[in-house]
Parts: sequence; structure tokens; C-alpha cells
Amino acid sequence: MTRFRTLDDAGDLKGKRVLVRVDLNVPMENGRVTDATRITRVLPTIREVAEGGGRVVLLAHFGRPKGKPDPKESLRPIAEAVAKDLGRPVAFAEDCIGPKAAEAVAALGDGGVVMLENTRFHAGEEKNDRAFVEALAANGDVYVNEAFSASHRAHASTEGLAHVLPAYAGRLMQAEIEALTKGLEAPARPVLAIVGGSKVSTKIDLLVNLVGKVDALVIGGGMANTFLHATGLGVGKSLCEKDLADTALRIIEAAREKNCAIILPVDAVVAEEFKANAPHHTYGIDAIPETGMILDVGAQSVERVAAALNDARTLVWNGPLGAFEYAPFDQGTVAAARHAAARTKAGKLVSVAGGGDTVAALNHAGVAEDFSYVSTAGGAFLEWLEGKPLPGVDALRVKA
Repeated sequence: MTRFRTLDDAGDLKGKRVLVRVDLNVPMENGRVTDATRITRVLPTIREVAEGGGRVVLLAHFGRPKGKPDPKESLRPIAEAVAKDLGRPVAFAEDCIGPKAAEAVAALGDGGVVMLENTRFHAGEEKNDRAFVEALAANGDVYVNEAFSASHRAHASTEGLAHVLPAYAGRLMQAEIEALTKGLEAPARPVLAIVGGSKVSTKIDLLVNLVGKVDALVIGGGMANTFLHATGLGVGKSLCEKDLADTALRIIEAAREKNCAIILPVDAVVAEEFKANAPHHTYGIDAIPETGMILDVGAQSVERVAAALNDARTLVWNGPLGAFEYAPFDQGTVAAARHAAARTKAGKLVSVAGGGDTVAALNHAGVAEDFSYVSTAGGAFLEWLEGKPLPGVDALRVKA
């Protein structure tokens, strides 16, 4: 298992300027943060560095200003939100490089915290420009990456800095890496993956990678319809990417060659309207009416998923099994999630989940806190599952 440099390797940080790259791209409304989850999750690292006497210099991006300053995408209100949740002052600098940044950093005492302005106000950030990297590095002695969710991009503040300063993973980054390593790189077997969502087209790379790494793969949600269609079954008016039937068949064949069991629905909850509480009926998967839409897996399919969970020691989950946003078409996802959570709480399963809809579905089921790890990293989580390199993470690897 690859080792990564973490804060445990950083030694005494007292008096050192510690550039901490965080992801504070939080939802805002009328100048106020409406969901502070991303702030809350980076506070332990900020506190650890500050309480050890380090001088915390926060780097972050917000929005898509495309390399030019935009007052609407300033980090100033987010700095105020961080200060409130952190319970200590957070100074703010109106630039992330140059005299304004240098002056703000120089004013820090041991344990002080400053947030520098949006790194994406400079074109050099997304270009990973060497001169911009060095301008950022001028304000730090040590670099800590606490932004796993932004580490699939080779930007100056997520990857470039790791090559010019002593670089370490923050505690959130460390937890994410360790969880994903347990999920796919060095898992306890058997490994089960649950992949749902609406479209196969957005998850081809994910499915191709998973069939070579897991022992069983549950396919649910709208994407299951494409696989059912590919195997010759009618799916009525359900969401279905019929042009990807050959791709689905290739994935099924690849799974067969890799001894990965593909688990598709055997029954489905069907309605003629896509809305909450629409009249519905459960059909066997070989008897879907032509006017019907598959909106959830049926009870027999849930039992098959539960049986697969009972056999598994590791679970990787991305995507819901049905249209969980609309009752009663949330029942399949909720039942499977609660079963996985119960197995996890009993110490029989390591469960790792991620992706926007997945987090929302697990929160809806009331079990997000019971999984071993739930990632909020979105694109970075998916790219890791797809087997793609993450530049910001790879820069922290201990070289052999």
C-alpha cells in the first residue's frame, strides 16, 4: 500500500508559515454560507496547526472567475464564516500573492490564521504556472493539502506547491485517502460495488475499472435500464440509453472474464408519471408494460442486494438505486442503505460511499453517519474510482 506524507511527518510547526489548501467552494446566498459542511470538515487541521504554534495561511478557490478578480466571488464572507466556526479570528488578505498577501502573512503571530483571496483570481492558478506557484510559495515554509475534492486538478495550489515546499496531507485528505485505499486498493474481500444514477454514459470508465477490481457489482437506477435493454428485455418508457447497448454488453462480458458478478434488478416499481406518489405497481423485470417507467427496484431486487451485502466485507457505493427524490420511489435505495449501515455498525462491513446524489440519498435514509466513510469530494471521488491519477494526491506520495 502506497504511503503518503501526512501531518504526522511534518514535525514541529511552531513559528512556521503553513500554507493550507482547503476547498471552501461552499453554497452562498445573499452573501451568507448556506451549507458549512466543507468548512466544518477542515477545522480539525486548522486547529491542529494553529494550536501547535503554526501560522495558518489558508488558500482556496471560489466559483469560476476565469483568472480575473470578481468581487462576487471573493472569499471575504467565507473567511468570516470560518472565523465563526473556528472560534478564533481569521484575518483576510485582498490577494493571494504579492504585497497584500505578504503583509497579511507577516502580521501573523504563532497560532494566527489568515485567509488569502481566491486563487482563481489569477490565471496562473489553473494553468499551474511556475511563476505563480513560486509567488504562492513565498508566503509559506510548509504546504498542507486539505482539499482532496480539488486534487483531481493539477493546479498551482493543489499540485504545484507540493513540488516546491515540504508537502503533507491534512487530516481530511488523510481520512479520504485511507478510506478509498480500504475501498479499492487494499480491501478486505469480497468487495461489492453499488453503482446507480441515471446514465451509463457518465459512468463507463467507472464501470470498466470496477469490474476488474470488485467481486460483485450491483447496477441500479436509470443506468440499469440500459443493461436490461441490452440483454433483450423491454423497459417501456423508462430512461434508457439504447445507443449504449453494445457498451453495456462489453461491460457484462468483461465482468464475466474477471469473475465479477453483475447484479441487475429482477423486479421494478413502475409508474406512468415521473412525480411523487404517482400511481405505481411492481412488475417482474420481464413484464414491464410499454407505457410504464421504471422508477425504483422492487422488493426482490432489494433482497438480492441485501444478500450481496451479507456476503461482502467491503462496499463501495456511488449512485442511488431509484428516483429517491420522489416518494415512494426512494424505498429501494433507503432499504439497501440501511442494511449496509447495519452491517457496518455490526463490524462486518467496511462501507465507503461518495458522489453528490449518493451523499444526499444516504442522508435521506438517515444512515450517512453509520457508513465507514462518506466522501463529499464529488469529481475527485469518481476519478479515483475510475482508476485515474489524482495529481494533488500523487504529489504527496512517499517515493520509493
